[in-house]
Amino acid sequence: MPRLSTMSKARIRSNGDAVTWWLVAVMAMVCTLTVLGLGFRIAMPQSLIPLVGLTCLLSVMLVGKVRNRPSLYEGAAAFLQMTLFTLIGVVLSYGLAARAGPLWDRQFIVLDRAMGFDWPFLFAAADRLPVALWIGGLAYHSLTLQMVACILVLSATSQVDRLRTAVTAAIASGFVTILISGLMPALGNVFDPGLYIHLWPSVAWREQGMLVGLRDGSWRTIDLTQMMGIVTFPSYHATLPIILTWAVGKTSWGRIIAPIWATVTIFATPLFGGHYAVDVLAGAGLAVLALWIAPTFSSVAASLNGFSVSATGSLAVIVRSVRRWPAARTAMREE
Repeated sequence: MPRLSTMSKARIRSNGDAVTWWLVAVMAMVCTLTVLGLGFRIAMPQSLIPLVGLTCLLSVMLVGKVRNRPSLYEGAAAFLQMTLFTLIGVVLSYGLAARAGPLWDRQFIVLDRAMGFDWPFLFAAADRLPVALWIGGLAYHSLTLQMVACILVLSATSQVDRLRTAVTAAIASGFVTILISGLMPALGNVFDPGLYIHLWPSVAWREQGMLVGLRDGSWRTIDLTQMMGIVTFPSYHATLPIILTWAVGKTSWGRIIAPIWATVTIFATPLFGGHYAVDVLAGAGLAVLALWIAPTFSSVAASLNGFSVSATGSLAVIVRSVRRWPAARTAMREE
């Protein structure tokens, strides 16, 4: 395979970043169209806090660009993109939940049983392992911290391509996850924590009232400081750890620690997220698909950019030739 020139590499990186921004823009457009007419309102003034954070990230990104500090620019851009994705994605999931059709919990339960998952038995078994539950709970609720650590490490070590691929894969897979959840909504693998001694209340247990309210129209206030995930199928807690593990795979500690922590996070997902096994399997498959497709986005964008440049150059030559044609014709006549 021929090696890319420095200019080609720069072009691919630039277009990789553009693809991610386009994904965010498309998400914003779909979100706007989804929530129109549903009567949602933004809780103020507390919802201004995330907007201030976005402004700070944008400022840092611009400083990095103006002062030619690539690590600062790439890190701030990645944080800004993931923060926008999170805010837009959660609001989009609320809108889709408000418009969603019948719940799919019965079908997911049937699929889990067909695969041999007896959740009452597994919940009871997990309840007898308090130390393992604490470790699993920390792993599950550290997903945001895992993303932050990944961005910091990759930007500090100038692994720009892996950072942009990881962010693109994370946003693309998250977008698809949210869209699927709108087509296949579910309350989740909910259990009553009061029946156990050590099991924590899952996210699905805590947010079931919100999901019901979104569906019946009684919940219409969005607090941007209290953004809770309500997606059941596929599980994004199974998708993102795999993407992050790949992202830090070239660091000395990442290739050892990241797979272990990701595995703990994924195994903890049914207990602390209220997910079915089929949710986790679908999320893992989506991660692999996203990592396979994300580099293609950049390559295709680079090819299109190259075609655009070539076409523009050819058009300029034609225009110059047409402009010169009268003078050339006159000269020929004089000869």
